[in-house]
Amino acid sequence: MAKKRMILKKDIKEKRELVNIEIDRFLPRKDEYPKQIHKAIRHTLFAGGKRLRPYLMVNTYRLFKDDIEKTFYVAGTLEMLHSYTLIHDDLPEIDNDDYRRGKKACHVEYGSDIALLAGDSLLVYTFNALANADIDYHLKYNIIKELAEKTGDRGLIAGQMVDILSEGKKIDKKTLDFIHNNKTAKMINIPIRLGCYFANASEEDQKRLEKFGRKIGLAFQIVDDILDIEGTKKSLGKSPGKDRKAKKATFPAIYGLAKSKEMAEKLISEAKKLLEPYGERAELLLMLCDFILTRKF
Repeated sequence: MAKKRMILKKDIKEKRELVNIEIDRFLPRKDEYPKQIHKAIRHTLFAGGKRLRPYLMVNTYRLFKDDIEKTFYVAGTLEMLHSYTLIHDDLPEIDNDDYRRGKKACHVEYGSDIALLAGDSLLVYTFNALANADIDYHLKYNIIKELAEKTGDRGLIAGQMVDILSEGKKIDKKTLDFIHNNKTAKMINIPIRLGCYFANASEEDQKRLEKFGRKIGLAFQIVDDILDIEGTKKSLGKSPGKDRKAKKATFPAIYGLAKSKEMAEKLISEAKKLLEPYGERAELLLMLCDFILTRKF
């Protein structure tokens, strides 16, 4: 297990650096006028992070083809999209968190007004970058359509909206599933679907991997909820215990801590079985499944 972790850690680091190069090429320099907004954009985007979503896209593509270099540019746009959600999540009006990835949250460093604009800018940059991507027109269309549908008010924003409305209330399991299937699982599934698009995967493979994405996405959220209880500020890079204080709709709140852990383990086990048809090509994704389940941050 330790050896596999080292292999995964090294590969994540290598792919993260390649994705960062693509992001950096597209964005304005931090000293470009007006400086404040460009510094704020880069503050959270380059504060660290595993680049999990780009990594998922690259390794989904790797299940079918070897020329992964062609995926890095679009994979980078996913990280810009993800960072926009993080900046907005941290705002006082939403999750009110002062830290992200071990550093001060964007609104703490630059103010809520500039942080709001930085998040907006990253959302716009995502689609601008995709529009300028040197890829097949029909592939580009499908990617832009996919992101717009899954992150709008029938996807990511819908999940965030119901999450806000559910604070301090007793909710049912159906509502909890709606929140996290839209807020977290879809953002985990998008890069998997994009990896399939890039590789021109069969409909059967797309359906199988979409199931895989839903399972690891939900497991990721459950572990996130558990870490809010058991994690530390040092390990998480953000403040623990905030979900309970805000009376958020979480899996431990509905199912209890022990049951939540069982659910995460079951989802990861089922996800790994879905990768069996891909043999050795799925090795890194299998390692990633174990990482999602046992991560401490």
